[in-house]
Amino acid sequence: MNPVDPGFALETSDEKTILRLTGDWTVATLQLVEREFAEIALPAGVVLDVSALGHLDTAGAFLIDRQLRAGGVWPPQFEGAHNSAASLLEQVHAVSDPVPPAPHRPLGIIDLLERVGRGTVDMLSELVATLAFLGETVATIFRLAAQPWKFRWTSIVAVMEEAGLNAMPIVAFLSFFVGMVVAYIGATTLRDFDLEIYTVELIGYSMLREFGVVLTGIVLAGRTNSSFTAQIGTMKMRQEIDAMQTLGLKPMEVLVAPRVLAMLVMTPILAFIATLAGIAGGVIVGWTSLDINPGVFIERLRTAVPLDQFWVGMTKAPVFGLVVALIACRQGLLTGGSVQSLGHRTTTSVVQAIFSIIVLDALFAIFYMELGI
Repeated sequence: MNPVDPGFALETSDEKTILRLTGDWTVATLQLVEREFAEIALPAGVVLDVSALGHLDTAGAFLIDRQLRAGGVWPPQFEGAHNSAASLLEQVHAVSDPVPPAPHRPLGIIDLLERVGRGTVDMLSELVATLAFLGETVATIFRLAAQPWKFRWTSIVAVMEEAGLNAMPIVAFLSFFVGMVVAYIGATTLRDFDLEIYTVELIGYSMLREFGVVLTGIVLAGRTNSSFTAQIGTMKMRQEIDAMQTLGLKPMEVLVAPRVLAMLVMTPILAFIATLAGIAGGVIVGWTSLDINPGVFIERLRTAVPLDQFWVGMTKAPVFGLVVALIACRQGLLTGGSVQSLGHRTTTSVVQAIFSIIVLDALFAIFYMELGI
């Protein structure tokens, strides 16, 4: 049976506005009306006449639902009878991303206060949801620890290679040049006081305590975080996670736990490599610009900078790795069914991870200051 070309007509009278749909609205015929149908503007009280509607599949229902959303029409009023129109539209509406509201002009101080209030509530809700996800992740890891044979060692090692080993060159490269920059700034500033030798202490404290681990966290937030979110989000879009749950597999055990454990292991290693690379950059500057022999540099670093500064930086590393993995996995699992949703979640994931790393670093600084370290 040949398909009937789809058609539509928007009829307005004094009593009501009717959108009449005719023919078959399926994936094979939608190209005939898609562009014209997307250009019409539906009023709020429009009635959907489906009495002459033929075959309808999810592609056609999605197109109709999109126009209804754009006109703020939901639930629609139906006229005539059709065996699947109402149920298909309801199913498509339930899984489609909502149409963002149209931008409005600012209304002064009231609008500003409203935006601040909404932003504060959204931030608190996001914090609570992230903490809940943290609790679920910790519970999952403890449950797996009680049953070690359930650990997916292949996935853990693969993530360690992808997120850790492959990130080592760029982390070391950036830290090396940051160490050089810090050394040049210290040398330029301290030269006015004839204290160039204290550049060694500047490099030691800054790289051991702060820059090594913070640079590692930021690189992981931009590189690994976005990768995790995109991977899990793509699986969510393709309904692979739904299929996984149908097979009795838990996404927290299969997707989240291996990534969290791999990051907990690899982040301190990457932070250590970054610290060594940053100190190496300072050694190069001290040797070439300050005539400080590398042996003298290392010996002064060993005697002038306490070892506890190294442990201050290392204690931050697993926390940063945990935060990056948690945010990435959570945003990936929240991805909707569209490419726009995946892009939005990936951007949100990276921004949240970088913001969290900076805030946590500040909290650590306050904590260690109170301890006198």
